[in-house]
Amino acid sequence: MQTKNHRELMHDVNDALAPFRAANPELMQGFGEMAKAAMANGEITSKYKELIALALGISQHCSACIAFHMKALIGLGVTREELEETLAICVYMGGGPALMYSAEGLATFDELANR
Repeated sequence: MQTKNHRELMHDVNDALAPFRAANPELMQGFGEMAKAAMANGEITSKYKELIALALGISQHCSACIAFHMKALIGLGVTREELEETLAICVYMGGGPALMYSAEGLATFDELANR
């Protein structure tokens, strides 16, 4: 497995999207508000919403999604055990490809949790 630097990936994605953000401020503001509303604590806590978002990122094979949601999860205090249980569901529902992206998820956790 080729190891990615997820900190650099997040930086590169933000840099690449900067002109798009500047050209589409209303869209990006709307997207940000939608994300804020969707991820707010409710009957399901923000941490579990982020675990769901991570699972969707894995199922969609989105390395940047994995990185950004893992960063949020670490900030919310996710444990490795919670992460591993979530990844087990990803593998159950997504098979081999989800297993490969679960490995990326674990590597991302290790990278970002060890600031």
